[in-house]
Order: sequence, then C-alpha cells, then structure tokens
Amino acid sequence: MNRFLTVLQDDKPGSALLLVLLAASVIVPASNLLLAETNPLHLPTYSMTLWGKYLCYALLAVAVDLVWGYLGILSLGHGAFFALGGYAMGMYLMRQIGDRGVYGNPVLPDFMVFLNWQELPWFWHGFQSFWFAALMVVAVPAALALVFGSLAFRSRVTGVYLSIITQALTFALLLAFFRNEMGFGGNNGLTDFKDILGFNLQEDTTRAALFALSALALAGGYLACRLITTSRLGMACTAIRDQESRLRFVGYRVENIKLWVFTFSAALAGVAGALYVPQVGIINPTEFSPLNSIEIVIWVAVGGRASLYGAVAGAILVNAAKSWLTVAFPDAWLFGLGALFVLVTLFLPYGVVGLIQRRGGRA
Repeated sequence: MNRFLTVLQDDKPGSALLLVLLAASVIVPASNLLLAETNPLHLPTYSMTLWGKYLCYALLAVAVDLVWGYLGILSLGHGAFFALGGYAMGMYLMRQIGDRGVYGNPVLPDFMVFLNWQELPWFWHGFQSFWFAALMVVAVPAALALVFGSLAFRSRVTGVYLSIITQALTFALLLAFFRNEMGFGGNNGLTDFKDILGFNLQEDTTRAALFALSALALAGGYLACRLITTSRLGMACTAIRDQESRLRFVGYRVENIKLWVFTFSAALAGVAGALYVPQVGIINPTEFSPLNSIEIVIWVAVGGRASLYGAVAGAILVNAAKSWLTVAFPDAWLFGLGALFVLVTLFLPYGVVGLIQRRGGRA
C-alpha cells in the first residue's frame, strides 16, 4: 500500500488521470442510464461507446510506451497482440451466439457452416467459457511475445532491425488470418455478436458496463506500468534504453529484462483488444495491418513517450481528431497523420507533454 501511495505522490499528472478515470467510470454510465435524453447532461450511447473505444486505444498506447519510451524498443507490431486479444474475445462471443445465427447451427459459427466445415476446430474448444477466453486474452499475446522475444533478444537484434521484424510479424499474421482455412472467418473476421455473460450487447446497460470496465482497465494498466517504471526493474529498463552495452558489461541479463517487459506489454495490449471487440462489434484481419501498429507509435509520439500519461493523451487526441477528420476530410486524413508524425518528431521530440512541461518550467 505504501508503495502505491509513494508512486502516486511522485506522479501528480498520473494521479489526476487516475482520478478522472475512476470518476468517468461512474459519471459517464450514470449520465447515459439515469438522465433523460432531453437533459443536456445526457451522454448518448454512441458517444459513450466511442469514448470506450478511445480508452482501449489509450491502454494499448500505454503498453507501447512501456517498451518504447522506457525500454527503447520501437515495436511496430504491437497491433498484432491487440488483435490476438480481440480474436480471443471474439471467439468467445461467437460461441455465445449458439443457434441464433443465420444458419441456426448450435455449435458451428455461421462462417464455418457457409464454408462447409463439419466440426469445430480444436482451437475453438473451451471458448464457450468466459473465464477460459479471459485467460486466452492474456496468454495468447504473451506466449507469442515470449517466443518472439526469446528469439529476437537472445540473438541481440536491436534498433531498426527489431522494428522491421516486429512489423514483419504483424504482416505475416495479417496474411494468415485472411485465409479462410485458418478458421477465423477470413477477411470478414468475427462479427454479429449477441451477448456477453448473458447480457445483450445492444443494451445501454451492457455498453455502460463495458465503458466502465475500459476506464478501470486503463487505470489498472497505467498503475501497473507506473509501478514497473519506478521500480529497480524500471531503472534497469531506462539503463538498457540509454546504455545497453554498459549494463550488459556490469553483469545484468539484459535479454531477460527485455523479455519480461515485452511479454507484459503484449499481455496488456491483449486486454485492450478484448475490451475493444465487444464495443465495436467486429474483429477482422485488418487489425493486424502494419499501418495500425504505426499509428499506435504516432499516438505515443504525439502525447510524449516515456511519460505514460502522455501516451494516454496522445491516443485520445489523435483518435478524436481522426473521428472528425475522416468525416470532414476523408481523402486528406492519412496525409495529415503522416505530417503530424514528421512535425512532432522534428519539433516536439517529447510530444505535447514535453511541450507543456517545458513551458511550465519557463513560467
């Protein structure tokens, strides 16, 4: 307990963020469920779900900031861990449909019936249980990160080469999940979800609960990462980022530190994906797109890496801007995103948070 209090005392912006998240987990659902639609303080379900999606993105950005900002690993493939967590939750949601699908098959999802599958693939067994799916949400991304990290870090792959192979990883998964014979719905992915734990996903109460869970998950993920970065492990991470060879020289097992933090970050990304899927109602192979992983890095760069709360701010700012600009200027959005990354890299190396801190220091 003392450790938690010490961490929060030394992190005023983070403490404020946690208070906002805890308040939002109560106030936002209450404004949606308790206030009449005519009340000016009423928050429509669409807006609540949209903000729930932003919070999932923010949790993903915190996971990337942990490995990029503090460990110096520029991962361009974290979208893969996010998507794997999303697919694990999507498989559970598909099993909950039962015989309410288009073809009325109580065991096989609709896309398997359409493709003439005769029986459920072995890797779909167990996903009728929520707790098994919840375990897979964490275990599958973590296992992939563990295997990938073991090979990459023990081979001492670093820098731009590591970034390239992380992107190759997510691109390979993108191609694999597009194949119908993989058993994940091909290019259509998994959709037409009905309910979760017996609660209708279209009900406002369910969506309010998912928003609250997203806010609490972000708060928990932030706090966990903050505990890591302020511990001896966190100091070792920043030492690896700044002087890896020196740390190796004094006897630290650098590979083990990288592997542990990278695996934890992947599991966190998987949780973000699992909360994202029931709120947007679909998961398909485009979530593995390398462009998605690059966008995550841009969120962190815009907010300010190595600050955690900067990653949260960057994810929300960029995605809120994206929601508006893709409607107002759909053809120019990607050019704007690229220009934003270049400008931030050149003129704001520590992002918006760095700019605010610099101005605060001058005042």
